Amino acid sequence: MNASSLPRRTVHRLAAVLAPLGLAATPLAAWAALPTLENPSRGAGSGIMQTLQNHGYDIVLLIALLVVASMFVGVCYHAYTRYSEIHTGRATWGQFGLTVAVGAILLVVGIWLLTKATGVL
Repeated sequence: MNASSLPRRTVHRLAAVLAPLGLAATPLAAWAALPTLENPSRGAGSGIMQTLQNHGYDIVLLIALLVVASMFVGVCYHAYTRYSEIHTGRATWGQFGLTVAVGAILLVVGIWLLTKATGVL
């Protein structure tokens, strides 16, 4: 029995079943090793507790970065909506400028506060 005497659907099913088995025949040396865990930004520490605290510090910094990024997106969104209101006649350029200025001040204050808060850690 050869492949030409089998129905096409059966050949496709057989190929689908046998294809992953071809991957199992590859040499094991081709598989990459697992990556090693990277040390936290403050270093590995002298013990497990200090290492966990250093990882926690990195997590808090990442959350602070996400907070600042969401603040930036919020200010940009509000400025964009104010800009679109200018074209419909519901806002003026002065209101747009005030929105951008207040948003910039809020971003600076937010970044400053989060920097002080992460310094406490």
